[in-house]
Amino acid sequence: MSWKTSEKLMDTIRHYASFPATGVSLRQMVQFGEKPSTGTLFRASQFLAEELPIRLAHRVQELDTLPDGLSDMPSVKKVQDWYAQSFEEITTLPRPDLGRDVKERLMRPARIGAKGSAWLSEATPNPSIEEGQYNSWTGVQQQAAGNGWGKKHHAARRYFAMVDDTGDWPPELQLYNQKFAQTLHKIKRRHDSVVTTMAQGILEYKRKRQRMQIDNNIQSFLDRFYMSRIGIRMLIGQHIALTDQNHYRDPTYVGIICTKTYVKDLAQEAIENARFVCEDHYGLFEAPKIQLVCNPNLNFMYVPGHLSHMLFETLKNSLRAVVETHGQDKEEFPVTKVIVAEGKEDITIKITDEGGGIPRSAIPLVWTYMYTTVDRTPNLDPDFDKSDFKAPMAGFGYGLPISRLYARYFGGDLKLISMEGYGTDVYLHLNRLSSSSEPLQ
Repeated sequence: MSWKTSEKLMDTIRHYASFPATGVSLRQMVQFGEKPSTGTLFRASQFLAEELPIRLAHRVQELDTLPDGLSDMPSVKKVQDWYAQSFEEITTLPRPDLGRDVKERLMRPARIGAKGSAWLSEATPNPSIEEGQYNSWTGVQQQAAGNGWGKKHHAARRYFAMVDDTGDWPPELQLYNQKFAQTLHKIKRRHDSVVTTMAQGILEYKRKRQRMQIDNNIQSFLDRFYMSRIGIRMLIGQHIALTDQNHYRDPTYVGIICTKTYVKDLAQEAIENARFVCEDHYGLFEAPKIQLVCNPNLNFMYVPGHLSHMLFETLKNSLRAVVETHGQDKEEFPVTKVIVAEGKEDITIKITDEGGGIPRSAIPLVWTYMYTTVDRTPNLDPDFDKSDFKAPMAGFGYGLPISRLYARYFGGDLKLISMEGYGTDVYLHLNRLSSSSEPLQ
Protein backbone atom coordinates (compact mmCIF):
# COMPACT_ATOMS: atom_id res chain seq x y z
CA MET A 1 0.00 0.00 0.00
CA SER A 2 1.46 3.39 -0.95
CA TRP A 3 2.07 6.04 1.70
CA LYS A 4 -0.30 9.01 1.88
CA THR A 5 0.11 12.36 3.60
CA SER A 6 -2.59 13.62 6.00
CA GLU A 7 -3.86 17.10 6.86
CA LYS A 8 -2.58 16.65 10.41
CA LEU A 9 0.91 15.85 9.13
CA MET A 10 0.83 18.89 6.82
CA ASP A 11 -0.06 21.09 9.83
CA THR A 12 2.94 19.78 11.74
CA ILE A 13 5.13 20.35 8.68
CA ARG A 14 3.90 23.95 8.41
CA HIS A 15 4.76 24.49 12.07
CA TYR A 16 8.31 23.14 11.65
CA ALA A 17 8.79 25.19 8.47
CA SER A 18 8.37 28.38 10.48
CA PHE A 19 11.73 27.78 12.20
CA PRO A 20 15.10 28.62 10.61
CA ALA A 21 17.66 25.91 9.93
CA THR A 22 20.96 25.88 11.85
CA GLY A 23 24.13 26.03 9.75
CA VAL A 24 27.03 23.72 10.46
CA SER A 25 30.59 24.08 9.21
CA LEU A 26 33.02 21.39 8.11
CA ARG A 27 35.27 22.22 11.06
CA GLN A 28 32.41 21.84 13.54
CA MET A 29 31.56 18.43 12.10
CA VAL A 30 35.15 17.31 12.56
CA GLN A 31 35.63 18.73 16.05
CA PHE A 32 32.65 16.73 17.14
CA GLY A 33 34.98 13.83 17.33
CA GLU A 34 36.49 10.79 15.71
CA LYS A 35 35.09 8.26 18.09
CA PRO A 36 31.97 9.69 19.63
CA SER A 37 30.71 7.97 22.77
CA THR A 38 27.13 6.94 23.37
CA GLY A 39 26.36 10.20 25.18
CA THR A 40 27.84 12.45 22.50
CA LEU A 41 26.10 10.46 19.75
CA PHE A 42 22.84 10.83 21.59
CA ARG A 43 23.30 14.61 21.69
CA ALA A 44 24.03 14.49 17.96
CA SER A 45 20.87 12.44 17.38
CA GLN A 46 18.87 14.98 19.39
CA PHE A 47 20.23 17.84 17.29
CA LEU A 48 19.38 16.03 14.05
CA ALA A 49 15.96 14.92 15.30
CA GLU A 50 15.15 18.65 15.50
CA GLU A 51 17.21 19.97 12.60
CA LEU A 52 16.33 17.47 9.84
CA PRO A 53 12.53 17.87 10.20
CA ILE A 54 12.96 21.66 9.91
CA ARG A 55 14.95 21.26 6.71
CA LEU A 56 12.58 18.64 5.29
CA ALA A 57 9.57 20.80 6.19
CA HIS A 58 10.97 23.78 4.28
CA ARG A 59 11.29 21.61 1.19
CA VAL A 60 7.80 20.06 1.48
CA GLN A 61 6.31 23.51 1.78
CA GLU A 62 8.23 24.88 -1.17
CA LEU A 63 7.40 21.86 -3.34
CA ASP A 64 3.76 22.59 -2.61
CA THR A 65 3.88 26.17 -3.91
CA LEU A 66 5.96 26.06 -7.08
CA PRO A 67 5.15 28.48 -9.91
CA ASP A 68 3.24 27.71 -13.10
CA GLY A 69 1.75 24.34 -12.17
CA LEU A 70 5.12 22.66 -11.60
CA SER A 71 3.86 21.35 -8.22
CA ASP A 72 1.24 19.25 -10.02
CA MET A 73 3.69 17.20 -12.07
CA PRO A 74 3.52 13.52 -10.99
CA SER A 75 7.28 13.23 -10.37
CA VAL A 76 7.33 16.43 -8.29
CA LYS A 77 4.44 15.10 -6.19
CA LYS A 78 6.37 11.87 -5.69
CA VAL A 79 9.42 13.77 -4.40
CA GLN A 80 7.22 15.85 -2.10
CA ASP A 81 5.74 12.67 -0.64
CA TRP A 82 9.21 11.24 0.02
CA TYR A 83 10.15 14.37 1.96
CA ALA A 84 6.90 14.35 3.95
CA GLN A 85 7.25 10.64 4.73
CA SER A 86 10.83 11.11 5.94
CA PHE A 87 9.66 14.04 8.06
CA GLU A 88 7.01 11.81 9.63
CA GLU A 89 9.47 8.99 10.35
CA ILE A 90 11.91 11.23 12.21
CA THR A 91 9.28 13.15 14.18
CA THR A 92 7.38 10.03 15.29
CA LEU A 93 10.44 8.08 16.43
CA PRO A 94 9.86 7.54 20.18
CA ARG A 95 12.40 9.32 22.41
CA PRO A 96 13.82 7.36 25.33
CA ASP A 97 12.62 8.13 28.83
CA LEU A 98 15.60 9.49 30.73
CA GLY A 99 16.12 10.18 34.42
CA ARG A 100 17.03 13.66 35.57
CA ASP A 101 20.62 12.74 36.36
CA VAL A 102 21.19 11.44 32.82
CA LYS A 103 19.62 14.58 31.33
CA GLU A 104 21.87 16.77 33.42
CA ARG A 105 24.93 14.78 32.44
CA LEU A 106 24.02 15.10 28.77
CA MET A 107 23.98 18.87 29.15
CA ARG A 108 27.45 18.98 30.75
CA PRO A 109 30.13 19.54 28.14
CA ALA A 110 33.34 17.51 28.41
CA ARG A 111 36.31 19.23 29.94
CA ILE A 112 39.27 19.36 27.64
CA GLY A 113 42.55 20.14 29.37
CA ALA A 114 42.86 23.61 30.83
CA LYS A 115 41.04 25.21 27.93
CA GLY A 116 37.64 24.88 29.53
CA SER A 117 34.72 23.07 28.01
CA ALA A 118 34.57 21.60 24.54
CA TRP A 119 32.01 23.80 22.81
CA LEU A 120 32.54 23.84 19.09
CA SER A 121 33.95 26.86 17.30
CA GLU A 122 31.37 29.15 15.71
CA ALA A 123 30.61 28.88 12.01
CA THR A 124 31.53 31.96 9.94
CA PRO A 125 29.45 33.29 7.01
CA ASN A 126 29.96 31.41 3.75
CA PRO A 127 32.09 33.56 1.39
CA SER A 128 30.55 32.07 -1.76
CA ILE A 129 27.00 32.99 -0.95
CA GLU A 130 25.34 36.39 -0.88
CA GLU A 131 23.14 36.89 2.15
CA GLY A 132 19.89 35.02 1.61
CA GLN A 133 20.91 33.75 -1.86
CA TYR A 134 19.58 30.25 -1.29
CA ASN A 135 16.74 31.23 1.04
CA SER A 136 13.22 30.22 0.16
CA TRP A 137 11.71 32.44 2.82
CA THR A 138 9.90 35.67 2.28
CA GLY A 139 9.29 38.91 4.13
CA VAL A 140 8.40 38.42 7.77
CA GLN A 141 10.13 35.09 8.25
CA GLN A 142 13.23 36.42 6.56
CA GLN A 143 13.46 39.29 9.03
CA ALA A 144 12.74 37.04 11.97
CA ALA A 145 15.37 34.51 11.04
CA GLY A 146 18.08 36.84 9.83
CA ASN A 147 20.18 34.89 7.39
CA GLY A 148 20.64 31.83 9.53
CA TRP A 149 24.04 33.14 10.70
CA GLY A 150 24.03 35.11 13.87
CA LYS A 151 20.80 37.14 13.93
CA LYS A 152 18.92 34.51 15.87
CA HIS A 153 15.53 35.65 17.08
CA HIS A 154 14.55 32.04 17.68
CA ALA A 155 16.38 30.24 20.45
CA ALA A 156 19.32 28.84 18.53
CA ARG A 157 20.07 25.14 18.65
CA ARG A 158 23.79 24.53 18.69
CA TYR A 159 25.40 21.82 16.69
CA PHE A 160 26.36 19.29 19.33
CA ALA A 161 29.28 19.50 21.73
CA MET A 162 31.22 16.66 23.26
CA VAL A 163 29.48 15.36 26.34
CA ASP A 164 31.04 14.67 29.73
CA ASP A 165 31.71 10.98 29.24
CA THR A 166 33.07 9.78 32.51
CA GLY A 167 31.05 6.70 33.46
CA ASP A 168 28.50 4.50 31.69
CA TRP A 169 25.31 5.47 29.89
CA PRO A 170 21.97 3.66 30.29
CA PRO A 171 21.29 1.03 27.56
CA GLU A 172 18.25 3.02 26.29
CA LEU A 173 20.63 5.60 24.87
CA GLN A 174 22.61 3.06 22.89
CA LEU A 175 19.36 1.56 21.61
CA TYR A 176 17.95 4.92 20.56
CA ASN A 177 21.20 5.79 18.73
CA GLN A 178 20.96 2.54 16.75
CA LYS A 179 17.27 3.04 15.94
CA PHE A 180 17.88 6.63 14.91
CA ALA A 181 20.75 5.66 12.61
CA GLN A 182 18.60 2.93 11.01
CA THR A 183 15.84 5.48 10.36
CA LEU A 184 18.36 7.83 8.75
CA HIS A 185 19.69 5.00 6.62
CA LYS A 186 16.22 4.23 5.34
CA ILE A 187 15.60 7.91 4.57
CA LYS A 188 18.90 8.27 2.73
CA ARG A 189 18.03 5.29 0.55
CA ARG A 190 14.52 6.63 -0.12
CA HIS A 191 16.02 9.91 -1.36
CA ASP A 192 18.76 8.34 -3.51
CA SER A 193 16.97 9.08 -6.76
CA VAL A 194 15.59 12.52 -5.88
CA VAL A 195 17.79 14.27 -8.47
CA THR A 196 16.68 12.06 -11.35
CA THR A 197 13.02 12.04 -10.25
CA MET A 198 13.03 15.83 -9.98
CA ALA A 199 14.65 16.01 -13.42
CA GLN A 200 11.83 13.80 -14.71
CA GLY A 201 9.36 16.25 -13.13
CA ILE A 202 10.95 19.18 -14.96
CA LEU A 203 10.72 17.15 -18.19
CA GLU A 204 7.03 16.49 -17.61
CA TYR A 205 6.57 20.21 -17.08
CA LYS A 206 8.53 21.16 -20.21
CA ARG A 207 6.51 18.73 -22.32
CA LYS A 208 3.21 19.90 -20.90
CA ARG A 209 4.07 23.57 -21.37
CA GLN A 210 5.93 22.99 -24.65
CA ARG A 211 8.88 24.91 -23.23
CA MET A 212 12.44 24.53 -24.42
CA GLN A 213 13.87 26.15 -21.32
CA ILE A 214 12.93 26.78 -17.74
CA ASP A 215 12.64 30.32 -16.40
CA ASN A 216 14.69 31.98 -13.64
CA ASN A 217 12.14 31.24 -10.91
CA ILE A 218 12.34 27.52 -11.53
CA GLN A 219 16.10 27.71 -11.99
CA SER A 220 16.60 29.35 -8.59
CA PHE A 221 14.12 26.93 -6.99
CA LEU A 222 16.22 24.01 -8.29
CA ASP A 223 19.40 25.65 -6.97
CA ARG A 224 17.84 25.99 -3.51
CA PHE A 225 16.33 22.53 -3.63
CA TYR A 226 19.52 20.72 -4.64
CA MET A 227 21.69 22.82 -2.30
CA SER A 228 19.40 21.87 0.55
CA ARG A 229 19.60 18.21 -0.48
CA ILE A 230 23.40 18.33 -0.35
CA GLY A 231 23.15 19.66 3.23
CA ILE A 232 20.61 17.07 4.36
CA ARG A 233 22.65 14.23 2.86
CA MET A 234 25.82 15.59 4.41
CA LEU A 235 24.31 15.64 7.92
CA ILE A 236 22.72 12.21 7.46
CA GLY A 237 25.80 10.62 5.88
CA GLN A 238 28.03 12.06 8.59
CA HIS A 239 25.78 10.78 11.37
CA ILE A 240 25.42 7.27 9.91
CA ALA A 241 29.19 7.02 9.46
CA LEU A 242 29.84 8.16 13.04
CA THR A 243 27.33 5.67 14.45
CA ASP A 244 28.69 2.81 12.42
CA GLN A 245 31.95 2.39 14.29
CA ASN A 246 33.48 0.20 11.55
CA HIS A 247 34.57 3.34 9.74
CA TYR A 248 37.37 3.91 12.18
CA ARG A 249 39.92 1.75 10.47
CA ASP A 250 41.23 4.87 8.73
CA PRO A 251 42.34 7.45 11.30
CA THR A 252 42.19 10.34 8.79
CA TYR A 253 38.40 10.04 8.52
CA VAL A 254 35.81 11.60 10.80
CA GLY A 255 32.55 10.23 9.45
CA ILE A 256 32.62 10.99 5.71
CA ILE A 257 35.03 13.91 6.12
CA CYS A 258 38.68 13.17 5.44
CA THR A 259 41.10 15.38 7.36
CA LYS A 260 43.83 14.53 4.84
CA THR A 261 42.22 14.48 1.41
CA TYR A 262 45.06 13.97 -1.08
CA VAL A 263 44.08 15.98 -4.14
CA LYS A 264 46.40 14.21 -6.56
CA ASP A 265 45.04 10.72 -5.80
CA LEU A 266 41.43 11.85 -6.15
CA ALA A 267 42.14 13.75 -9.37
CA GLN A 268 43.96 10.75 -10.85
CA GLU A 269 41.00 8.52 -10.07
CA ALA A 270 38.50 11.02 -11.55
CA ILE A 271 40.64 11.22 -14.71
CA GLU A 272 40.60 7.44 -15.11
CA ASN A 273 36.83 7.26 -14.55
CA ALA A 274 36.06 10.09 -16.97
CA ARG A 275 38.29 8.59 -19.69
CA PHE A 276 36.69 5.18 -19.20
CA VAL A 277 33.17 6.59 -19.54
CA CYS A 278 34.28 8.56 -22.61
CA GLU A 279 35.78 5.50 -24.33
CA ASP A 280 32.66 3.54 -23.53
CA HIS A 281 30.27 6.23 -24.80
CA TYR A 282 32.06 6.99 -28.08
CA GLY A 283 33.43 3.52 -28.71
CA LEU A 284 36.98 4.87 -28.71
CA PHE A 285 40.05 2.71 -28.36
CA GLU A 286 41.63 5.48 -26.32
CA ALA A 287 40.04 8.62 -24.86
CA PRO A 288 41.79 12.00 -25.19
CA LYS A 289 44.71 12.22 -22.76
CA ILE A 290 44.60 14.27 -19.58
CA GLN A 291 47.77 15.66 -17.99
CA LEU A 292 47.77 16.27 -14.23
CA VAL A 293 50.06 18.80 -12.56
CA CYS A 294 49.77 18.52 -8.77
CA ASN A 295 52.02 18.32 -5.75
CA PRO A 296 51.59 14.69 -4.57
CA ASN A 297 51.72 15.75 -0.91
CA LEU A 298 49.01 18.38 -1.17
CA ASN A 299 46.14 17.49 1.16
CA PHE A 300 43.40 19.32 3.04
CA MET A 301 40.21 18.64 4.97
CA TYR A 302 37.26 17.91 2.70
CA VAL A 303 34.56 15.40 1.79
CA PRO A 304 36.28 13.21 -0.83
CA GLY A 305 32.93 12.13 -2.32
CA HIS A 306 32.08 15.76 -3.16
CA LEU A 307 35.45 16.47 -4.74
CA SER A 308 35.36 13.28 -6.83
CA HIS A 309 31.90 14.17 -8.09
CA MET A 310 32.93 17.70 -9.16
CA LEU A 311 36.13 16.55 -10.88
CA PHE A 312 34.42 13.67 -12.68
CA GLU A 313 31.61 15.89 -13.99
CA THR A 314 33.88 18.70 -15.21
CA LEU A 315 36.38 16.31 -16.82
CA LYS A 316 33.56 14.48 -18.57
CA ASN A 317 32.38 17.77 -20.08
CA SER A 318 35.89 18.58 -21.30
CA LEU A 319 36.38 15.16 -22.89
CA ARG A 320 33.01 15.34 -24.57
CA ALA A 321 33.86 18.76 -26.04
CA VAL A 322 37.26 17.55 -27.27
CA VAL A 323 35.86 14.42 -28.94
CA GLU A 324 32.91 16.22 -30.54
CA THR A 325 35.04 19.15 -31.77
CA HIS A 326 37.82 17.05 -33.26
CA GLY A 327 35.74 14.08 -34.41
CA GLN A 328 35.71 10.51 -33.11
CA ASP A 329 38.11 9.23 -35.73
CA LYS A 330 40.94 11.64 -34.99
CA GLU A 331 44.28 9.90 -34.48
CA GLU A 332 45.65 12.21 -31.81
CA PHE A 333 43.43 14.43 -29.65
CA PRO A 334 44.77 17.58 -27.97
CA VAL A 335 45.67 16.99 -24.31
CA THR A 336 43.43 18.36 -21.54
CA LYS A 337 45.39 19.77 -18.59
CA VAL A 338 44.47 19.66 -14.91
CA ILE A 339 46.55 22.08 -12.82
CA VAL A 340 46.24 22.21 -9.03
CA ALA A 341 47.47 25.28 -7.13
CA GLU A 342 47.71 25.73 -3.39
CA GLY A 343 46.98 29.10 -1.82
CA LYS A 344 46.52 30.06 1.83
CA GLU A 345 42.79 30.47 1.44
CA ASP A 346 41.88 28.24 -1.51
CA ILE A 347 43.06 25.20 -3.34
CA THR A 348 42.25 25.85 -7.00
CA ILE A 349 41.98 23.22 -9.70
CA LYS A 350 42.03 24.47 -13.29
CA ILE A 351 40.84 22.19 -16.07
CA THR A 352 41.93 23.43 -19.49
CA ASP A 353 40.59 21.80 -22.63
CA GLU A 354 40.85 22.45 -26.37
CA GLY A 355 37.27 21.43 -27.07
CA GLY A 356 36.29 24.39 -29.22
CA GLY A 357 34.93 26.58 -26.43
CA ILE A 358 31.45 28.00 -25.90
CA PRO A 359 30.08 31.24 -27.41
CA ARG A 360 29.81 33.97 -24.78
CA SER A 361 26.05 34.26 -25.24
CA ALA A 362 25.68 30.59 -24.33
CA ILE A 363 27.71 30.73 -21.08
CA PRO A 364 24.68 31.45 -18.84
CA LEU A 365 22.96 28.39 -20.31
CA VAL A 366 25.75 26.18 -19.00
CA TRP A 367 24.41 26.85 -15.49
CA THR A 368 20.77 26.13 -16.30
CA TYR A 369 19.30 22.73 -15.52
CA MET A 370 18.10 20.52 -18.35
CA TYR A 371 19.57 22.63 -21.09
CA THR A 372 18.47 20.29 -23.84
CA THR A 373 15.62 20.44 -26.34
CA VAL A 374 12.30 18.82 -25.43
CA ASP A 375 12.44 16.22 -28.16
CA ARG A 376 16.10 15.35 -27.67
CA THR A 377 15.93 14.79 -23.95
CA PRO A 378 15.90 11.11 -23.02
CA ASN A 379 13.14 9.84 -20.80
CA LEU A 380 14.79 9.41 -17.46
CA ASP A 381 14.24 6.20 -15.67
CA PRO A 382 14.42 7.27 -12.02
CA ASP A 383 15.88 3.87 -11.20
CA PHE A 384 18.65 4.06 -13.77
CA ASP A 385 21.18 4.84 -11.09
CA LYS A 386 20.43 4.37 -7.45
CA SER A 387 23.85 5.56 -6.33
CA ASP A 388 24.23 9.21 -5.50
CA PHE A 389 23.79 10.29 -9.08
CA LYS A 390 26.45 9.73 -11.68
CA ALA A 391 24.94 10.78 -14.98
CA PRO A 392 25.86 8.96 -18.19
CA MET A 393 28.37 10.62 -20.54
CA ALA A 394 25.80 12.61 -22.46
CA GLY A 395 24.11 13.52 -19.21
CA PHE A 396 21.12 15.79 -19.23
CA GLY A 397 22.52 19.13 -18.27
CA TYR A 398 22.99 18.64 -14.53
CA GLY A 399 26.74 18.12 -14.23
CA LEU A 400 27.94 21.72 -14.00
CA PRO A 401 25.13 23.39 -12.03
CA ILE A 402 25.17 20.66 -9.37
CA SER A 403 28.97 20.63 -9.20
CA ARG A 404 28.89 24.38 -8.57
CA LEU A 405 26.49 23.83 -5.66
CA TYR A 406 28.84 21.22 -4.17
CA ALA A 407 31.72 23.71 -4.45
CA ARG A 408 29.72 26.54 -2.87
CA TYR A 409 28.37 24.33 -0.11
CA PHE A 410 31.69 24.49 1.77
CA GLY A 411 32.63 28.02 0.71
CA GLY A 412 34.29 27.30 -2.65
CA ASP A 413 33.10 28.05 -6.18
CA LEU A 414 33.16 26.85 -9.79
CA LYS A 415 33.85 29.32 -12.59
CA LEU A 416 34.09 28.91 -16.32
CA ILE A 417 35.99 31.00 -18.85
CA SER A 418 35.80 30.14 -22.51
CA MET A 419 37.61 31.03 -25.73
CA GLU A 420 35.19 30.37 -28.53
CA GLY A 421 36.98 28.56 -31.33
CA TYR A 422 39.63 27.15 -28.99
CA GLY A 423 38.56 25.73 -25.64
CA THR A 424 37.36 26.24 -22.09
CA ASP A 425 38.97 26.73 -18.69
CA VAL A 426 37.06 25.62 -15.62
CA TYR A 427 38.30 26.90 -12.24
CA LEU A 428 37.30 24.89 -9.20
CA HIS A 429 38.01 26.85 -6.02
CA LEU A 430 37.98 24.86 -2.79
CA ASN A 431 38.00 26.76 0.48
CA ARG A 432 40.57 25.26 2.82
CA LEU A 433 39.62 27.30 5.89
CA SER A 434 36.61 25.04 6.44
CA SER A 435 34.88 27.15 9.08
CA SER A 436 32.26 28.64 6.75
CA SER A 437 28.67 27.75 7.45
CA GLU A 438 26.47 25.79 5.10
CA PRO A 439 24.39 28.02 2.81
CA LEU A 440 20.97 27.58 4.32
CA GLN A 441 17.58 27.69 2.75
